[in-house]
Amino acid sequence: MSAPRVALATSADFPNLDADDAPLLPALAARGVDAVPAIWDDAEVDWDAFDLVVVRSTWDYAPRHDEYLAWAARVPRLANPAEVMTWNTDKSYLREVEALGLPVVPTIWLDPARNLTSRAVHTRFPASGEFVIKPTISSGARDTGRYQSNYADQRGLAIVHARDLLRAGRHVMVQQYLGQVDTVGETALVYIEGQFSHAVRKSALLEGPYRADGVHKEEMTARAAADDERELADRVIAAIPELVPAAGPGPLLYARVDLLRNTEGAPVLLELEVTEPSLFLGLSDTAVDLVADAITARATR
Repeated sequence: MSAPRVALATSADFPNLDADDAPLLPALAARGVDAVPAIWDDAEVDWDAFDLVVVRSTWDYAPRHDEYLAWAARVPRLANPAEVMTWNTDKSYLREVEALGLPVVPTIWLDPARNLTSRAVHTRFPASGEFVIKPTISSGARDTGRYQSNYADQRGLAIVHARDLLRAGRHVMVQQYLGQVDTVGETALVYIEGQFSHAVRKSALLEGPYRADGVHKEEMTARAAADDERELADRVIAAIPELVPAAGPGPLLYARVDLLRNTEGAPVLLELEVTEPSLFLGLSDTAVDLVADAITARATR
């Protein structure tokens, strides 16, 4: 019997995978799996030749969102289904999460079809504190900025930022900036086959207003998830079949739940990442083996 073949989908920016995912290749080889990186938009790749396709570092998808989703729809045997990717790559899914009674970061949604004036945009900003503006379709904090409500110049920059996105036909999120991210950080909880694997602390990513040439860097360290963080993250994972029925009754291969603490200190959902999240495999002693075992099991079904 020939070895099962697995494609780890990536982008041209990471042709040999992101450094955090690279250890999966020898781990899968040790399990008898022929795993290779494959660039998602490479016309030469025969996706039908693989027993399983696992989306990893396809982080250039946002500017080509429709093309990316069309690719996913064509690929057979995606580990996390194309319908899940369609739902998850537009952050408006947070509205559905909130509708189920799960706490999310307070968000105001701006629709480009409304043709909002500068004044109308201004009135939708928080009256005090800091806030974040970002498009609903983005990755890696691209096209995102952080603003101070109490400074006229900052509000002016925020209006320009929001209106530029809206004029480009992009849906916009205005989110409360939760200050504990600067001290406590963000907690990302990684789940493999529906089971909690490990958690990491992510440092604050945004430093100020949007700049086209801005470089967003964050630092990650291992972290023990608090009980209330685990409880909320478990609830979010359990809600996936209701949120996106196409996910099926069983668990997704991978998921990441990103949480912040609100002004009362309670955890709230920032993002549920089930398309191409970093899994921070290098920050756990067991994660590489856990993911490799899960991929192997799926590829050999």
